[in-house]
Amino acid sequence: MATPRLFRLKSQIAPAHSGPVATDLPYARVWVDTGVFHLDTPYDYEVPEKYSHLVRTGVRVQVPFGSREVEGLVIQRVVVPYITNGLKSITKVLSPHPVATTKSLELIAQCAQRWATNPWDVIRSAIPARVAAVDKAYVSKELQVSRSNNEADLSFRAFEPHDSAYAQVALIAREASRKGQVLIVAPDERDILAIIAQLNGVAASILRIDSGAPRNERYQNFLHSLESNNQIIIGSRSAIFTPLAPGSALIVFKESSPDLYEVRSPAWNARDVALMRKSIDSLRIIFTGYVPSLDISALIDTKRISYLNSNSKISVKAFTPVDSSLLPGRIFSDIRSSISQGPVLFLLPRKGYANGILCAHCKNVALCSCGGRLHLTSKSADPACRICGTLTKGWKCSFCTRDKKFVVSRGIERAQEEIARAFPNTPIVLSFGDVIKDHVESKPCIVLATPGAVPQVSGGYSAVVVLEGLSYFSHDDLRANERANEFFFEVSGSVKKGGVVLLAIDDSHPIVSSLIRWNPSTILKRELAQRSEISFPPSVNSAVMILPTSQASPIVAGINRAISDSRLASDTRVLGPTKIDGESSKVVILYSSDSRPALTAFLHELMRRRSIAKKSDSSLRIDPYSL
Repeated sequence: MATPRLFRLKSQIAPAHSGPVATDLPYARVWVDTGVFHLDTPYDYEVPEKYSHLVRTGVRVQVPFGSREVEGLVIQRVVVPYITNGLKSITKVLSPHPVATTKSLELIAQCAQRWATNPWDVIRSAIPARVAAVDKAYVSKELQVSRSNNEADLSFRAFEPHDSAYAQVALIAREASRKGQVLIVAPDERDILAIIAQLNGVAASILRIDSGAPRNERYQNFLHSLESNNQIIIGSRSAIFTPLAPGSALIVFKESSPDLYEVRSPAWNARDVALMRKSIDSLRIIFTGYVPSLDISALIDTKRISYLNSNSKISVKAFTPVDSSLLPGRIFSDIRSSISQGPVLFLLPRKGYANGILCAHCKNVALCSCGGRLHLTSKSADPACRICGTLTKGWKCSFCTRDKKFVVSRGIERAQEEIARAFPNTPIVLSFGDVIKDHVESKPCIVLATPGAVPQVSGGYSAVVVLEGLSYFSHDDLRANERANEFFFEVSGSVKKGGVVLLAIDDSHPIVSSLIRWNPSTILKRELAQRSEISFPPSVNSAVMILPTSQASPIVAGINRAISDSRLASDTRVLGPTKIDGESSKVVILYSSDSRPALTAFLHELMRRRSIAKKSDSSLRIDPYSL
């Protein structure tokens, strides 16, 4: 029998007396990290006199909320609170250094409204985590406002061929830094490091504020950025919220990249936040890339964004693939002549060895006993299942019992074998997966790479060969063509002057003529027209809800009822619900930009009511990267 424990009363600890309330602006309006979605309004707190000189806009404080002590961010000091009875007092000033300005707080508020979320979800992305040691050692300086450059314009600058995109964006940043602060937002750490390498020797100080930097260094650089001196600030997507002085320049590098979309709720994206900042901060916004996203293309088409492109032209040859051969027959002579002049880049769409196999006799798909497809990790390996991982030794076709395998989905390692046979005695460098080369020497060799893993080479490649060209356009989401267009232009731009781009794709494909003219406008206009015809983004806005299947149909019925009752615009369309797995379903809502405020408010209130009812098993994404 268990020994009974002594009965213990729960102790109640009274909060320490905070002292008299401040005589000047005695109350602070605070955003509080409540941890609850629907508790998203600012709360008023008394400001103790002893903290009055520290509590100001943008300062982190500790406040009582319910039975807990939580973090808050001061929005403003006020004379009269919203509620006069039962006000609590600020417990502690966590840091004397402001981490937000009036304008950055306005941006956070607008983003919370735009993406139907709690402001603190935006603050987590917008402001780096506090480091106490940095706070103690940091000495703040008086805020210095940079001079306005009177260039509050909005433009997209297309990269030119034959020169590194990193060098081109560094040149733009150098020119802009002569007139004030510059903020560069890049998709990932690899891009950030490459841009910083190109900025060596620049007169302005360079501050890195991405998650790849040490935590204390990131926070310290963020505090330094608020001084508004002669600086170039560079970071990943969260850096888009960094406070800037009026007249500063904001550069978004490769604005069509999916890495510029926040993966956590509320799934904001750097492009739309940059457009919101233009009206708040009077910034000069420069989007860059090889091909603008369809969202930016729509703004270019309506003259809201100026499109700056060069008159460059490159040499492009297209070769129609024959059967299942990797290299079209007529492509060999161009490759051989190019190898003698320097490195030749080969692009393959997939990593691995063989991502799919068939029976060489009856052409049936090779399947595991569990139903999953088999693949090969190397030439001598036994087929393995992609689902359960089981190795099938002595594989035989379950239909005709033959044992000869036929590869239908080559990976880069299988392609290496074929290319090595086609070009013997030529060094081959691989860059893919976990083995990514940042640079290769400018000497005769073959470089095999997958998308996103292309090494840089001084002076450019003597030839760029894109194999299985049509496969880049064959993905099933709406952004497939957008990604493929950017990819073709980016890899073609890495060819040196006098080099040639060789495409394993039919010469009638529109990407071929666009590359020759170095102008994607034709394919973009056609894509925009098609989207407008079927009323899909970016001609309309979108929202995606994921929720339990049992609750999906009532939600759809409620939204449709709101449309019929004229609470939502009549042009709002609801698609679904569509099952995405055994437990969840997806609901897609399409609506015009004019009706966006009303629909966003409706969806925000819907999510707040679900939170009040403790239904936290759903998510909402406004204008996601893909439907």
